[in-house]
Amino acid sequence: MRVVIAKCSVDYAGRLNAHLPLATRLLMLKGDGSVLIHSDGGSYKPLNWMSPPCTLSAIEVEPDQAEAGITEIWKVTHAKTADLLVINIHEMFSDTSHDLGVDPGLIKDGVEADLQKLLAEHIETLGEGHTLVRREYYTAIGPVDILARDAMGVHVAVELKRRGDIDGVEQLTRYLELMNRDPLLAPVTGVFAAQEIKPQARTLAEDRGIRCVVLDYDALRGLANHNTLF
Repeated sequence: MRVVIAKCSVDYAGRLNAHLPLATRLLMLKGDGSVLIHSDGGSYKPLNWMSPPCTLSAIEVEPDQAEAGITEIWKVTHAKTADLLVINIHEMFSDTSHDLGVDPGLIKDGVEADLQKLLAEHIETLGEGHTLVRREYYTAIGPVDILARDAMGVHVAVELKRRGDIDGVEQLTRYLELMNRDPLLAPVTGVFAAQEIKPQARTLAEDRGIRCVVLDYDALRGLANHNTLF
């Protein structure tokens, strides 16, 4: 990655035209070919950028451009479109390059696998008297996240999501239709469990007789905050 601090102006031409007037900015030239232009604000979002695949080339500074104070001109061209990013550099304050190596990627806390494990360990979260049959109960169309029994001994199929939307409800509906054809399992009820359930998904689930359960990840881990006034 090449990291440059420079006083520059920027022009973008493509589906939309944009101009950044002269100011000191951070220019990031990443190993994947992308170019990003940042200011000292706006959090993580760049002011302008060019996504890969693209190529960067330095073009000759014309005499009138030099008189205006331009010392370098970078032209960034997208390989698949006509989009063009032109960076006019007036003064370079810092120019460093670093080999960051292969990134292992973001490891998220609270992913569905973690939720499945925690809910299986605390199956009573679904209600008093619930017991675990098994995790990853395989069917002909895929695995159900958790199979449990309620206090009356009725099988319960649980579909887990970090954020529950309509697709998750549809998925659980298909599992229930198949499982209720099995005389060894039927009747099977459904629980749609997630850290957050969208209103449309809740409406669809309840219309189909599927119970919705919102999961508190920290509470499942035993990290619930008890130091609250209300």
